[in-house]
Amino acid sequence: MRIVVIGATGTIGGAVADALEARHDVVRASRHGAVQVDLGDPSSIDAMFTTNPNLDAVVCCAANTELAPFASQSDAQFADSMASKLFGQVALVRRAVDHLRDQGSVTLTSGTFDEPIAGSAAGALVNAGLEGFVRAAALEMPRGLRLNVVSPGWVAESLAAADMDTAEGTAAADVARAYLESVEGTAQGRTLSPQAPPPQQRSP
Repeated sequence: MRIVVIGATGTIGGAVADALEARHDVVRASRHGAVQVDLGDPSSIDAMFTTNPNLDAVVCCAANTELAPFASQSDAQFADSMASKLFGQVALVRRAVDHLRDQGSVTLTSGTFDEPIAGSAAGALVNAGLEGFVRAAALEMPRGLRLNVVSPGWVAESLAAADMDTAEGTAAADVARAYLESVEGTAQGRTLSPQAPPPQQRSP
């Protein structure tokens, strides 16, 4: 299969691209790479599909939201979180429908807040919206296309970078397996996860 991985310069995206390259033709895309795309700019999504035709799958690992106290965030900051992670990935799906080969797939990225932590309100809002969107939109995918979302959980490498306990996370290479399951399997309208436990914040 010919697959584009968006966010391939990131921790998860790089691991997903590496895993897929063992068996597929992978196009690595990011905001600053050789193949550029910005989910906040729908025209750049159009350009990516135009310059990279004949795709079988799209995997989006690019979107994220920051942890921040609920009371400190303005309406504009909440809207920015929705625009970058939620609406950007929705725009990606809407365009992928017109460009992917029959029986292709789109895999998005949400997050994990089953056990919420302080500062996760905006992320929980966006992630719940994405997962609900995938469940509903999957019912309308044409030409045998599949749509799923991965909730990657806490990634060990990211926890290490934040000086948090890496034992509470999952290695990016293991997280990548959930994305491979979405691309290579038969899942439709599902939220896939490596089932990592949530980390505990370190005391100051």
